[in-house]
Amino acid sequence: MPKANDRVVSQGITRKEFLRRGLMLAAAVPMTQILAACGSEGPAATTAGATGSSAESTKDFSGQTLRFLAAQPQAGAAELLKPLFEERTGATVEFTVVPYTEIQSKATLDVQSGANEFDVFQYWYTSVGALAEAGVFADITDLIEDNAGEIQPDDFIPAIYDPYTLHHGRRYGLPFDGDYHILFCNMEIFERAGVEIPTTWDEYTAVAEEITGKLSGEGIYGAALLGRKTAFDIGSSFFNRLATFGGQAIVDGRSGLDSAAAIQAATAMADVAPHALPTPLETGFDTALPQWLAGKVGMMEFWTDLGTFSQDQENSNVVDKWEAVPLPTGPDGPQATALNAGWAFAISANAQNPELALEFIKFATSAELNEQLITTTGSGIDPNRRSTLNSGVYKEFAPKVQPVAAQVVENSMSWPTVPQAPELITILNDELALMLQGTKSPEQAVETIHTRWNEVLA
Repeated sequence: MPKANDRVVSQGITRKEFLRRGLMLAAAVPMTQILAACGSEGPAATTAGATGSSAESTKDFSGQTLRFLAAQPQAGAAELLKPLFEERTGATVEFTVVPYTEIQSKATLDVQSGANEFDVFQYWYTSVGALAEAGVFADITDLIEDNAGEIQPDDFIPAIYDPYTLHHGRRYGLPFDGDYHILFCNMEIFERAGVEIPTTWDEYTAVAEEITGKLSGEGIYGAALLGRKTAFDIGSSFFNRLATFGGQAIVDGRSGLDSAAAIQAATAMADVAPHALPTPLETGFDTALPQWLAGKVGMMEFWTDLGTFSQDQENSNVVDKWEAVPLPTGPDGPQATALNAGWAFAISANAQNPELALEFIKFATSAELNEQLITTTGSGIDPNRRSTLNSGVYKEFAPKVQPVAAQVVENSMSWPTVPQAPELITILNDELALMLQGTKSPEQAVETIHTRWNEVLA
C-alpha cells in the first residue's frame, strides 16, 4: 500500500515499528527458509501458480554495490530487500530514503546533473511518463523480452503492468506494489445500526447517515472519508468513485472529466462528508486507520492489507468483526477499483552497474518476493501478479480479502501517467479540497479541474 511517511497502525505503534518486528526475523533467516515459509520447497521452488524464476541468483556479484533510491512510504520494504538481495547475490546494497514527493526531483537531478549516485529508482507510477520523458529511466523493453523467462511479464496483472511501466509503447520499469482499494465494513456496527452492506454509492451515503445518526454519541461514525489534501487521501477517494461510476481520468490525451461520471464521483464525496469521521479535510489514511482498528468506523475504503491489520490480535479491536467487499458503484457503473498509490522500480539511464541493477529489479518484483511480502503482516505490499493474487498461500493468509481483490483488480482504473501527471494531481487535490470546504459545488470543482487539466495538457 502507500503509504505515508510513517503510517500509524494504532495509537501506540507506528507502521514502521510494526513492520520492523517482522524485519528483525526476516533479516536473520536464510532465503531458503523464508521461501519455505511461503510454501516453497527450496531455492528452485516457486510460488503457487507461478513459475520459474530461481530463488538464487545464477551470478555472483560479490564486491559490487547496488545503490537505489527508495520512497519513504516503502522504507520498510527497502529494509527487507537489502539483506535478502545481498544473500542472494553477494552484492552490497545501499539505499537512500526520501519523501515520495521528492522522488521525481531527486531522480531527475541525479541523472541530469551527472551525479549518477543511484543505479535504481523506486517511483510512484503516476510519474512514469514524466521521468521517462526527461531521460531519467532506462528503456528496458528489450531487457524484459530477453529475460522473459525470469521476469514473467505475462504474470503481472495487466491493469497494473501497463500504467506502472508503459510510456509511448516502451517499458521503463517493473511493478513492485499493486495498490488498490476495496471496501471494509464493521459488521458489529452494522448490526447495531440495523443496516446492510451497500452496493451503490447512494446506499453507502444512506448507511453512513444511519450509523452516524444513531451512534455518533458514542464516537462511532458511518464512514471514514479520506479527504486530506494529499494525493493518497483526497485523490484516492475521488478516483475510487470515478472508476465505479464508469469514468476515465484521461481520454485521448485530454481530460476525461467532462463527464457525468466525474460530477457524480465528486458529488458522492460531498454527500457522505457530513456523516463521516470528523472532519474529512483532516482525515488521512494514517488518522483513519487507528479509528477503524478501535471500532469507531462503520465503513472505510482502503488498501487490501487493512484485512491483515484488522486481524492483528494485539492492536485491533475489530478482529473477526469485519467483512471486505467490492467498492460500491454508480447506477450503471462497473465493479472496479482505482490504482491508488502504487510503486515500481526502474533502472537509471546512467546506472553505474546496469547488470546488477537489472538483477535487483528482477528480484524485487519477482513472484516469490511478492508472495512473501503480501503474506507478511505490516509489509504494506499488495498483490501485483496473477499468480500471487491467486496463490493458495495468499488465499489462506487473507481469506476475506483475496476473493474481493481478485474480483475487482483486473478492472482497475489508472490515475494519469502522462508527463504532466504531477501537476494534474495537484490541481485535482486543490479543487476537491475547496469542494469539501463548501467553497465550491461538485459541479464547479469538476469544471475547474477539467478546464485546468486541458490547459496543462495543451
